[in-house]
Amino acid sequence: MNARRDAGDSEPAGGDRETGAGARASANARSSDSGTTNRAGNAGDDSSLPPGGSQAGSPQRDAGRRKGLRLSLATRWSALVGTLLALGIVIALTLDRLLPGRTPLVLGLSLLCVVPIALITLRAQIQPILSLLRALEGTVASYRDGDFSFGLHWPQNDELADLVRAHNALGDVLRAQRLDLVQRELLLDTMVQNTPVAMLLVAEPVGERTQRTIVYANLAARQLLSHGARLEGYALQEVLQGAAPALVEALARGGDGLFSAGEGEDEEVYHLARRQFSLNGRRHELLLLRQLTAELRRQEVQTWKKVIRVISHELNNSLAPLASLAHSGAQLVQRGQTERLPQILATIGERTRHLESFILGYARFAKLPAPRLEACRWDALVARLAAQVDFRLAAPLPDEAARIDVAQMEQALLNLLKNAHESGSRPEDIELQVRRVPDPLKEITRIDVLDRGSGMSEAVLTNALVPFYSTKRSGTGLGLALAREIAEAHGGRIMLSNREGGGLAVTLIL
Repeated sequence: MNARRDAGDSEPAGGDRETGAGARASANARSSDSGTTNRAGNAGDDSSLPPGGSQAGSPQRDAGRRKGLRLSLATRWSALVGTLLALGIVIALTLDRLLPGRTPLVLGLSLLCVVPIALITLRAQIQPILSLLRALEGTVASYRDGDFSFGLHWPQNDELADLVRAHNALGDVLRAQRLDLVQRELLLDTMVQNTPVAMLLVAEPVGERTQRTIVYANLAARQLLSHGARLEGYALQEVLQGAAPALVEALARGGDGLFSAGEGEDEEVYHLARRQFSLNGRRHELLLLRQLTAELRRQEVQTWKKVIRVISHELNNSLAPLASLAHSGAQLVQRGQTERLPQILATIGERTRHLESFILGYARFAKLPAPRLEACRWDALVARLAAQVDFRLAAPLPDEAARIDVAQMEQALLNLLKNAHESGSRPEDIELQVRRVPDPLKEITRIDVLDRGSGMSEAVLTNALVPFYSTKRSGTGLGLALAREIAEAHGGRIMLSNREGGGLAVTLIL
């Protein structure tokens, strides 16, 4: 019986634990003691195998076992006991002929001959089984320590051979799974290390520690914070002492957001994202820093082009009729036909007011100030909205006051309610719902503006929040964009979705 390693198998990864190495040394010692061998030590050399033995787990050996004569353990041991009994009877009969009439002496001499033979025979039969059990114990210890490179060999075709085959099959499966896991870990580590996003995993302080400790940092994080040096094990506050002040402020502020580092031509824009989770019963925070300078500059150029295109289109649509009307008015004055002048002047005034409202809308969007948060009761805010536009409440308002910029939130909700009226919905189907959503980390307020209009197509839903995008003939494309800007300034977000049965649901999460 041999415990052996496949010749093509490689050694385990260098990160194996010391206990695993000790267990493998112990298994090798047991193998040497029990007559077992390790395939790595005698690959290609089968001289140490017992007759009929072959390499552990080989298909040829298993096929030979299936085709050869199978003797169960019960059959073998029954044959052995029967042979010993027959031998004892033959010895007793022989001695009885040699020593007639001396029965006690015959029995004593028979036992004296049979017992040593039986002991030697039984020991010869049990010894391989004991060696197999010792090798099995060694391989199980190796499996427990993550080393699946050992297999077993049993030359007989019996129940123990079935056990060895099952054990070797288990080792093959575990070895394949271990190799697959190592490859997956290598692939994941390669991806994380080579991503341009700086990743920091920080553990919250426990016990006597008072500062958060960096558990993991990829190459981008090392280049950004320590010129390529390793960061694992250092306190986050210590590492941030040499970082840009804008990064320190962004981390202290909490939440996701953008910040700029550097000045002038060297200014770089980064996006900070943070997520918290529990790992091994300890709170961790994942910090992601992504450089957005190039993307933002490209987006800025595209936005300016779009703004210029929209403004040029709107100005041309207004100035061309004004120039035509002014020319027509001048011609009428020269002819003395002044009866049509009031109509022309009224048209010019209407186009001028439209142009003025268009420009004011852009100015309001561009000059949105930072929100000035103050406590405000929802019933008071809803009463001001009800005085300007028709709607109904879908549920009772929360009793708790909200900390919002009242003017900005009123403007955002007013835009959403007006859009609901312009969607084709009946006024009695337009609803406003304000409710508190339970959350273990922070307080969340959800505001829904619901209508039963025509809803939005997929293409419109995708672009509805983009500034200057509008499907209305006289729309500026700033109503939803302004609402999103106000929601994000309050640390929230806006979502659009079509309702079952028709209509649109616009949701503000604060």
